[in-house]
Amino acid sequence: MGKWRALLKERGAFHGQAAATVREGIAAEAVRLVEVSGRTQREIARDLGVGLSTLRRWLDKRREHEIEAAPSERQEDLAAELKRLRRENEILRQEREILQRAATFFAKEGSR
Repeated sequence: MGKWRALLKERGAFHGQAAATVREGIAAEAVRLVEVSGRTQREIARDLGVGLSTLRRWLDKRREHEIEAAPSERQEDLAAELKRLRRENEILRQEREILQRAATFFAKEGSR
């Protein structure tokens, strides 16, 4: 039995939990170890008794999830930025319209 399985069994992870839930817990713990332990992926995979390719797949899945699911704080920042840009865009349109009218006016004045 791998160290991670022994640890999860010790914590009671196998009592009444589906295998998928246990596997997700193992994957989350493995990813956390890679991020905070300072050890190599190979060492962590060996210690947990999982394949290096499995650990890398878990890491890739975690990164994809982080990219796809923006935090709510980031969503609020994006909404505020969008509002600011729309306001700025409206001001620029108005300025452009004023400049076009002025150019037309001065073009007519110059031809007299």
